[in-house]
Amino acid sequence: MHSVWILDDDKSIRWVFEKALEKEGLPFKTFSNTNEAINQFNHDRPSVILSDIRMPGESGLVFLSKVKEKFPHIPIIIMTAYSDLDTAVASFKKGAFEYIPKPFDVNKVLEIIRKALDLNNLAPLE
Repeated sequence: MHSVWILDDDKSIRWVFEKALEKEGLPFKTFSNTNEAINQFNHDRPSVILSDIRMPGESGLVFLSKVKEKFPHIPIIIMTAYSDLDTAVASFKKGAFEYIPKPFDVNKVLEIIRKALDLNNLAPLE
């Protein structure tokens, strides 16, 4: 079964995605920082990751680089409240599937998550 990992230090953002993903019937895990998610890789692999850029500890961009190095087929969607062209370009250069500025339309993000899940279904097994 496909799981979606949500990384955001903002509890309200995690809550919004928990409700939306529950409604869609998609299994998910939420994390308030990148260390929690990195540790979870010892037990589990997500089908898609949705990560904020600015969080305590490592940034979402550092996390993106680390995950892409070991698991290049996992689509990672980057979101940020501090959107600028340099950050968007850096995200895509590091392998982001999509870049979403906050505030966002949850339904549009769910659409992007579905596209990423479809893409991951076509990816070769690691």
